[in-house]
Amino acid sequence: MQTLTAVLHKEEDMYVAECPEVGTVSQGKTIEEAINNLKEATELYLDDFPLTEERKTLMTTFEVAVRAKA
Repeated sequence: MQTLTAVLHKEEDMYVAECPEVGTVSQGKTIEEAINNLKEATELYLDDFPLTEERKTLMTTFEVAVRAKA
């Protein structure tokens, strides 16, 4: 077993889930469905392209200037 990261965001009526360590992406109508679909997609991907080294994702936040449109 290996623990990977899931990053989620909502687009209209779907949740999009991405695994940054592998690059797989999936979606679902609920958070749980999106994560389950991501897990399945990632397992299938790793069957063909196994990780040769452990990858740790670094996550942080950053600020951007938001300019109002005139």
